[in-house]
Amino acid sequence: MGRLRTLAIGGGVVCYLVLRRLGKTSGATRTERRRALPGDEIVSSPNLLTTHATTLDAPPEAVWPWLVQMGWHQGGWYTKPWVDRLLFPANWPAVDHIIPELQDRKVGDFIPDGPPDSRCGFTIEQLDPNEALVLHSTTHLPLSWRERLGAELDWTWTFFLEALPERRTRLVFRTRGRAEPLWVVALYQLGIVPADFVMSRQMLRGLASRVATAEPAPEEAAVA
Repeated sequence: MGRLRTLAIGGGVVCYLVLRRLGKTSGATRTERRRALPGDEIVSSPNLLTTHATTLDAPPEAVWPWLVQMGWHQGGWYTKPWVDRLLFPANWPAVDHIIPELQDRKVGDFIPDGPPDSRCGFTIEQLDPNEALVLHSTTHLPLSWRERLGAELDWTWTFFLEALPERRTRLVFRTRGRAEPLWVVALYQLGIVPADFVMSRQMLRGLASRVATAEPAPEEAAVA
Protein backbone atom coordinates (compact mmCIF):
# COMPACT_ATOMS: atom_id res chain seq x y z
CA MET A 1 0.00 0.00 0.00
CA GLY A 2 2.85 2.36 0.81
CA ARG A 3 4.39 1.84 -2.63
CA LEU A 4 1.06 2.31 -4.37
CA ARG A 5 0.44 5.48 -2.42
CA THR A 6 3.88 6.78 -3.39
CA LEU A 7 3.26 5.95 -7.06
CA ALA A 8 -0.15 7.63 -6.94
CA ILE A 9 1.28 10.77 -5.37
CA GLY A 10 4.14 10.79 -7.86
CA GLY A 11 1.74 10.35 -10.76
CA GLY A 12 -0.45 13.14 -9.45
CA VAL A 13 2.52 15.49 -9.18
CA VAL A 14 3.64 14.68 -12.72
CA CYS A 15 0.12 15.26 -14.08
CA TYR A 16 -0.09 18.56 -12.24
CA LEU A 17 3.28 19.74 -13.57
CA VAL A 18 2.26 18.79 -17.12
CA LEU A 19 -1.03 20.68 -16.77
CA ARG A 20 0.78 23.68 -15.35
CA ARG A 21 3.22 23.70 -18.26
CA LEU A 22 0.38 23.38 -20.78
CA GLY A 23 -1.53 26.10 -18.95
CA LYS A 24 1.36 28.47 -19.68
CA THR A 25 2.37 27.50 -23.20
CA SER A 26 -0.22 25.30 -24.95
CA GLY A 27 0.07 25.50 -28.74
CA ALA A 28 2.61 28.33 -28.75
CA THR A 29 6.06 28.01 -30.26
CA ARG A 30 9.16 29.20 -28.46
CA THR A 31 9.35 32.17 -30.80
CA GLU A 32 5.71 33.11 -30.11
CA ARG A 33 6.26 32.90 -26.37
CA ARG A 34 9.23 35.25 -26.59
CA ARG A 35 7.97 37.78 -29.13
CA ALA A 36 6.63 41.16 -28.09
CA LEU A 37 2.89 41.61 -28.59
CA PRO A 38 0.61 44.65 -28.51
CA GLY A 39 -0.34 45.46 -24.92
CA ASP A 40 2.81 44.01 -23.33
CA GLU A 41 3.73 47.49 -22.12
CA ILE A 42 0.55 47.87 -20.03
CA VAL A 43 1.70 45.56 -17.22
CA SER A 44 5.38 46.00 -16.39
CA SER A 45 7.37 43.32 -14.57
CA PRO A 46 4.62 40.66 -14.73
CA ASN A 47 4.65 37.77 -12.30
CA LEU A 48 1.90 36.00 -14.27
CA LEU A 49 2.46 35.16 -17.94
CA THR A 50 0.93 32.63 -20.33
CA THR A 51 0.97 32.43 -24.12
CA HIS A 52 -1.22 30.12 -26.20
CA ALA A 53 -1.62 29.86 -29.95
CA THR A 54 -3.53 28.08 -32.69
CA THR A 55 -3.97 28.14 -36.45
CA LEU A 56 -7.43 28.99 -37.78
CA ASP A 57 -8.81 27.99 -41.18
CA ALA A 58 -10.03 31.48 -42.01
CA PRO A 59 -8.41 34.85 -42.82
CA PRO A 60 -8.04 37.50 -40.08
CA GLU A 61 -11.03 39.51 -41.38
CA ALA A 62 -13.24 36.44 -40.82
CA VAL A 63 -11.85 35.83 -37.32
CA TRP A 64 -12.10 39.41 -36.08
CA PRO A 65 -15.93 39.68 -35.75
CA TRP A 66 -15.91 36.69 -33.38
CA LEU A 67 -13.19 38.21 -31.18
CA VAL A 68 -14.69 41.68 -30.87
CA GLN A 69 -18.09 40.43 -29.66
CA MET A 70 -16.82 38.34 -26.75
CA GLY A 71 -18.09 39.03 -23.24
CA TRP A 72 -20.39 37.97 -20.41
CA HIS A 73 -23.99 37.66 -21.63
CA GLN A 74 -22.78 38.77 -25.04
CA GLY A 75 -20.89 36.52 -27.44
CA GLY A 76 -19.48 34.49 -24.56
CA TRP A 77 -15.99 32.97 -24.58
CA TYR A 78 -16.66 30.09 -27.01
CA THR A 79 -16.14 27.35 -24.44
CA LYS A 80 -18.11 24.10 -24.39
CA PRO A 81 -21.39 24.03 -22.44
CA TRP A 82 -19.88 21.71 -19.80
CA VAL A 83 -17.07 24.21 -19.17
CA ASP A 84 -19.61 27.02 -18.79
CA ARG A 85 -21.69 24.94 -16.38
CA LEU A 86 -18.62 24.04 -14.32
CA LEU A 87 -16.82 27.39 -14.23
CA PHE A 88 -19.40 30.01 -15.26
CA PRO A 89 -22.84 28.58 -14.40
CA ALA A 90 -24.56 31.99 -14.48
CA ASN A 91 -23.30 32.89 -17.94
CA TRP A 92 -25.27 32.38 -21.13
CA PRO A 93 -24.02 29.77 -23.60
CA ALA A 94 -21.55 31.08 -26.17
CA VAL A 95 -23.20 32.15 -29.41
CA ASP A 96 -22.61 30.51 -32.78
CA HIS A 97 -23.36 33.58 -34.89
CA ILE A 98 -22.11 37.12 -35.42
CA ILE A 99 -23.90 39.81 -33.36
CA PRO A 100 -24.05 42.99 -35.52
CA GLU A 101 -24.66 45.38 -32.61
CA LEU A 102 -21.38 44.31 -30.96
CA GLN A 103 -19.19 44.94 -34.01
CA ASP A 104 -18.62 48.67 -33.49
CA ARG A 105 -16.66 48.51 -30.25
CA LYS A 106 -13.90 51.02 -29.59
CA VAL A 107 -11.05 51.75 -27.21
CA GLY A 108 -12.40 52.48 -23.72
CA ASP A 109 -15.45 50.23 -24.01
CA PHE A 110 -16.18 47.91 -21.08
CA ILE A 111 -16.43 44.15 -21.72
CA PRO A 112 -18.28 42.45 -18.84
CA ASP A 113 -16.98 39.18 -17.43
CA GLY A 114 -19.48 38.65 -14.65
CA PRO A 115 -22.79 39.86 -13.21
CA PRO A 116 -23.14 43.64 -12.80
CA ASP A 117 -22.81 43.48 -9.00
CA SER A 118 -19.38 41.82 -9.31
CA ARG A 119 -17.96 44.84 -11.17
CA CYS A 120 -15.83 42.33 -13.08
CA GLY A 121 -14.74 42.93 -16.64
CA PHE A 122 -12.23 44.30 -19.12
CA THR A 123 -11.60 47.66 -20.73
CA ILE A 124 -10.53 47.70 -24.37
CA GLU A 125 -7.05 49.25 -24.37
CA GLN A 126 -6.13 48.62 -28.00
CA LEU A 127 -8.24 47.71 -31.00
CA ASP A 128 -6.62 47.27 -34.40
CA PRO A 129 -9.23 45.60 -36.65
CA ASN A 130 -8.16 42.24 -38.07
CA GLU A 131 -4.88 42.41 -36.14
CA ALA A 132 -4.94 42.99 -32.37
CA LEU A 133 -7.41 43.23 -29.50
CA VAL A 134 -6.02 44.10 -26.06
CA LEU A 135 -8.26 43.84 -22.99
CA HIS A 136 -7.20 45.17 -19.57
CA SER A 137 -8.63 44.38 -16.13
CA THR A 138 -8.06 45.17 -12.47
CA THR A 139 -11.42 43.74 -11.34
CA HIS A 140 -11.16 39.96 -11.64
CA LEU A 141 -10.49 39.14 -8.01
CA PRO A 142 -13.54 38.81 -5.74
CA LEU A 143 -14.76 42.21 -4.61
CA SER A 144 -14.37 41.26 -0.91
CA TRP A 145 -10.71 40.37 -1.48
CA ARG A 146 -10.08 43.71 -3.15
CA GLU A 147 -11.88 45.78 -0.52
CA ARG A 148 -10.98 43.92 2.70
CA LEU A 149 -7.68 42.16 1.98
CA GLY A 150 -5.97 44.60 -0.36
CA ALA A 151 -5.58 41.95 -3.06
CA GLU A 152 -4.70 43.21 -6.53
CA LEU A 153 -4.59 41.69 -10.00
CA ASP A 154 -3.63 43.93 -12.89
CA TRP A 155 -3.66 41.98 -16.14
CA THR A 156 -4.21 41.98 -19.88
CA TRP A 157 -5.53 39.63 -22.50
CA THR A 158 -4.03 40.10 -25.95
CA PHE A 159 -5.46 38.44 -29.05
CA PHE A 160 -3.02 38.85 -31.95
CA LEU A 161 -3.91 37.81 -35.50
CA GLU A 162 -1.28 37.10 -38.14
CA ALA A 163 -2.26 36.29 -41.73
CA LEU A 164 -0.91 33.01 -43.14
CA PRO A 165 -0.87 31.64 -46.69
CA GLU A 166 -4.02 29.96 -48.05
CA ARG A 167 -6.32 32.39 -46.20
CA ARG A 168 -5.48 31.07 -42.75
CA THR A 169 -4.67 32.88 -39.50
CA ARG A 170 -2.28 32.33 -36.64
CA LEU A 171 -3.89 33.48 -33.40
CA VAL A 172 -1.63 34.16 -30.43
CA PHE A 173 -3.41 34.63 -27.12
CA ARG A 174 -1.45 36.05 -24.19
CA THR A 175 -2.25 36.69 -20.54
CA ARG A 176 0.16 39.11 -18.87
CA GLY A 177 -0.41 40.22 -15.30
CA ARG A 178 0.91 41.31 -11.95
CA ALA A 179 -0.69 40.18 -8.70
CA GLU A 180 -0.21 41.31 -5.10
CA PRO A 181 0.35 40.18 -2.37
CA LEU A 182 2.32 36.95 -2.57
CA TRP A 183 -0.60 34.70 -1.59
CA VAL A 184 -2.55 35.90 -4.63
CA VAL A 185 0.41 35.07 -6.87
CA ALA A 186 0.66 31.59 -5.32
CA LEU A 187 -3.07 30.97 -5.69
CA TYR A 188 -2.97 31.98 -9.34
CA GLN A 189 0.16 30.01 -10.18
CA LEU A 190 -0.94 26.85 -8.35
CA GLY A 191 -4.62 26.83 -9.28
CA ILE A 192 -5.51 29.12 -12.16
CA VAL A 193 -2.59 28.36 -14.48
CA PRO A 194 -3.31 24.59 -14.71
CA ALA A 195 -7.02 25.30 -15.13
CA ASP A 196 -6.17 27.81 -17.85
CA PHE A 197 -5.08 24.92 -20.06
CA VAL A 198 -8.68 23.74 -20.15
CA MET A 199 -10.18 27.23 -20.46
CA SER A 200 -7.80 28.54 -23.11
CA ARG A 201 -7.83 25.39 -25.20
CA GLN A 202 -11.62 25.27 -25.06
CA MET A 203 -11.88 28.93 -26.07
CA LEU A 204 -9.45 28.58 -28.98
CA ARG A 205 -11.08 25.36 -30.18
CA GLY A 206 -14.52 26.92 -29.94
CA LEU A 207 -13.35 29.90 -31.94
CA ALA A 208 -11.71 27.64 -34.53
CA SER A 209 -14.88 25.62 -35.05
CA ARG A 210 -16.97 28.76 -35.49
CA VAL A 211 -14.74 30.51 -38.01
CA ALA A 212 -14.31 27.28 -39.99
CA THR A 213 -18.06 26.70 -40.39
CA ALA A 214 -19.33 30.29 -40.58
CA GLU A 215 -20.93 31.48 -43.79
CA PRO A 216 -18.64 33.99 -45.55
CA ALA A 217 -19.80 37.57 -45.89
CA PRO A 218 -20.99 38.46 -49.42
CA GLU A 219 -17.84 40.46 -50.20
CA GLU A 220 -15.63 37.57 -48.99
CA ALA A 221 -17.53 35.09 -51.13
CA ALA A 222 -17.11 37.38 -54.15
CA VAL A 223 -13.34 37.59 -53.59
CA ALA A 224 -13.05 33.82 -53.08
